[in-house]
Parts: sequence; C-alpha cells; structure tokens
Amino acid sequence: MVSERATRTTPFAAMDVLERANRMDDVIHLEVGEPDFETPPAVTEAAVAALRAGETGYTSSKGKPELRNAISDYYDRRYGVDVAPERIVVTSGSSPALLLAFSALVDPGDEVVLTDPHYACYPNFVRQTGGRISTVPLSAEEGFRPRVEAFQRAVSDETEALLVNSPANPTGAVLDGPTLDELVGIADRADATVISDEVYHGLTYEGEDHTVLEYTDDAFVLDGFSKRFAMTGWRLGWMVAPPDYVGHVNRIAQNTLICAPNFVQSAGIAALGSGDDFLDEVRETYRERRDFLVDAVDEWDMSMGYTPGGAYYLLVDVSDLPGDAFDAADFFLEDAGVAMTPGPDFGANAAECLRVSYANSEEKLREASERIQRALERVEISAD
Repeated sequence: MVSERATRTTPFAAMDVLERANRMDDVIHLEVGEPDFETPPAVTEAAVAALRAGETGYTSSKGKPELRNAISDYYDRRYGVDVAPERIVVTSGSSPALLLAFSALVDPGDEVVLTDPHYACYPNFVRQTGGRISTVPLSAEEGFRPRVEAFQRAVSDETEALLVNSPANPTGAVLDGPTLDELVGIADRADATVISDEVYHGLTYEGEDHTVLEYTDDAFVLDGFSKRFAMTGWRLGWMVAPPDYVGHVNRIAQNTLICAPNFVQSAGIAALGSGDDFLDEVRETYRERRDFLVDAVDEWDMSMGYTPGGAYYLLVDVSDLPGDAFDAADFFLEDAGVAMTPGPDFGANAAECLRVSYANSEEKLREASERIQRALERVEISAD
C-alpha cells in the first residue's frame, strides 16, 4: 500500500509544465529557474581535472575539507561572518539540505511557519517530516515583503521552525537586514529556529544581501551553486547548521545522502575561488531583463503591482483572463508557445497569478512578449 506521505506529496507544477512543453515544438521556456548562462569555464575545467585525477570515490559526508574551508572563507569575505567549517555540510543541491534541516528539527505535529507565496516544494518538505504548516500572508501591494507584525501573529509557542527565503522564489522579494534581525528575535522568543534559504544570494539588484548568520548562530542556512554559477545540473549545495545540530545532521546525511559527488565538489571550490566579476555581469544582465519584463507586463494590460528586488522571477496577476491560473498557463502554452508556471503551486496568495522566469535571453523574452501580446488580442479581458 502506498504511504500517506507519498500520496500527500503534490506534483511540482513547474516541472509538469516543463515536461509538457518539451513535447511541443517552438516553445519559449519561462516556467523554470534554469539560468541560460554557461557554467564558468574554470569550474568545468576543475571538474574535468578532478575526474582525470581519479576523484571519483566517496568523501566525508560533510564534504571535502577544502570545499568547507572555501565556503567558510566565502562567509567571511562576503558578509564578515565567522562560520566554522565544522558547521558546514555539503549536499547534492540545496533541496537535500532543506530536507536534512527539517529531518533534524521537526517532529510529527510540529508547526512550521512559511510565507504565502512560498517556493512550491516547501510544504512537501514539511509533510515529509510530519510537520504542520502555518502561513504568513504577503501581498503585491507591499512588494511581497513580509511584515514583522504578521510574523508576530503567526509564530507561537507551538512553532518549531520559521522558514524564510530571500531573494524569494516566486516573488523576487528581498528581506533587508533589520527585518531579518527582528525575525530572529521573534523566533528566539518563541523558542523556534529560523531556516533561511539563501540560494538566490548574489542576485539582488538594489541594496545588499544579508545572511541570517549576521544576526544569530542558531539558524539553519541553505545555499548552493545552481543559481549564481549556472550549475543547476551539477547538484551541489550546502547547509550551515547550528552548533548543537551538526552531529545530528551529519548522521542523517551519512545514512541518506552518503556524500555529494567528489569531482563536483572540486568544481565548487573553483567556483567560489573565481571572484565576483562573473556574477557582477550576470546580475546586471538579469536586472536588464527584469526591467524589460516589468514594462512588458504593462503593455499586456496585466497587473503586477510591484517590482522584484532579486532572483529572476515575477508574479503576474491573470485574474482578468477567462478561467483560472491553470487555464491561463494552458492558453499561453498552447496559443502562444510560451511556458509559464501556474501560481497556485506557490500558495493561496499566488493562486490568481503566473510565475514568469526571466532566466532566458533578452531576445527570447522579447519574442515571448510579442507572442503573449498577439495571443491576448484574441481573448476578452475583464474590465474589472
């Protein structure tokens, strides 16, 4: 008999749309967060050299010491934060790191507070560990930035974990330092633990990224190489665990993950040592694409109500179109050849939206905009 855990796991709509779009001809992909940049050559060369050197065996479950030292140096260099390498666990992407965090922290029935909208997979990770979900509503009018007062109302003595994501998927919203500091205080007063998903760090367009580790050592931090180094298929990430949880996390990793691929860890060392010039250029390119797409949405006579501050997504309100968000996604895929993700996957407050990824070339974005505009001319939009 199939487990209740398995039956309660919902599909990942973005991947469902991708699979469907891949069976079609001439589709522009704006549904997944897949950077169109090439992995930096030095990273690829390091992986090839590691393979040739025979780096194909197991490593420590925590990861190569050289990589954990490089990650520790990264926190010192970028944020001025001292993170001991012993607190770092290297994983095969940031998603396994999230599952490790919940496995170490959440018992059946424990409450986990998420924002709404949120990354589509978060609720399924909570369900895998038997947790129950409480949400903090976000609105486009406030740029989808969480209000501290809303977290104060949501977090209680029953809360075990508070999960934040900045820059955020699917909204692109960015948490500033003072807000993160206040959220840490809310968690501390409730004896809860902050889990901070920072995988889109480095892709903030105004202001600076702030890690929660600037404000506390008692938080789980998830990060990785996929987004800013265009290494999605390499599957390499890491976790920084609170000191009291390191041993517990490592035991779970030993039994479930064994270790991240040896030669890919060498590629990660090269990525962190490659400097920020590559990322500066990538960030500016994404900023230009964001600005183009925000203007394009206005030309479609559709609504956003905010400008994303980071990552490479935006939420577009499609409530004026016939049907629901799934119907809108089907319409744009079938009639315009443009793949976008239905918003209900990201929570109730994204239910009337489509998530649009601008991790594609400006040429493709312009063509997608023209296709969408032509398709919209063939439908009646509500005058509400």
